[in-house]
Amino acid sequence: MSAFWHWFIVIITLAFTAAMVWLFIATGKAKVPSGTNSEGKETTGHVWDEDLEELNNPMPRWWLWLFYGSVIFSLIYLVLYPGLGRFEGVLGWSSQGQYEQERAAADAAFEDRFGELVALPLEELALQPQALEAGRNLYRTNCSTCHGSDARGARGYPNLTNNHWIWGGEPEQVWTSIYEGRIAAMPGFEGALDEQEITRTAVFVQQLAGQSVDSEMATAGRRHYDLLCAACHGPDGTGNPWLGAPDLTAGIYTYGSSIDDLRYTIRNGRNGVMPAQRDLLGEARSRLVTAYVLSLNANGSDG
Repeated sequence: MSAFWHWFIVIITLAFTAAMVWLFIATGKAKVPSGTNSEGKETTGHVWDEDLEELNNPMPRWWLWLFYGSVIFSLIYLVLYPGLGRFEGVLGWSSQGQYEQERAAADAAFEDRFGELVALPLEELALQPQALEAGRNLYRTNCSTCHGSDARGARGYPNLTNNHWIWGGEPEQVWTSIYEGRIAAMPGFEGALDEQEITRTAVFVQQLAGQSVDSEMATAGRRHYDLLCAACHGPDGTGNPWLGAPDLTAGIYTYGSSIDDLRYTIRNGRNGVMPAQRDLLGEARSRLVTAYVLSLNANGSDG
């Protein structure tokens, strides 16, 4: 926070507090014109409907002192806790500090419960019911927004139950994808191919997946594929997990399998990001999520 905003907040806060105290004092001393009605009670002189009078009853003193007490409480609070610009308060409390304390306590409790369990190899961890229950809860809280509650994905987000892994399906590869994250980039070839050539290349990709297509268009598209695509996806289209280039022979496409979807991908490219869970979940929790995802892959469903 800059010095300007620090002093701006300090001055505004203290000035407002002082103004409230002045208001309490001023209104407490204000004299209200009064008179006496036929019953001998003091009134303000305001009359409605001929006989409805406003009595001059002062505010209860305890109510006024309640206002003063709130001002005193706020001043004590501002001394003890942050609230005046960059002043941290004499107690040194901060929301970040409290969060770190609570996170440390939660991590310690988690370690006591799951420490020995998460030390197991991922293949064994994926067979432990307690680990899968914890992993499922973590998945639904942190991963289901993108991959779905059933882990079957959505457009732009891979299905985690179908044994099709862009970056490799071995336990350590899946763990790396979750813990370290992934950044995928499919370059667009609009500048290298015209619309007809893009269509032919898309038809050849469909042929790689075993679809029935126009053989002449597929043959023409293969020339463009070999020139521009084979370096990443391989001459046979089986992909390269080291590059995050998917296997095109499986017929599973994250961004859609229609001819228009494929043409768009070839023309404009795609960019996908799997955010790293290192800082959010930490190593132990990421291992539990990995175990759960591996169990989904083995079962082919959310179970």
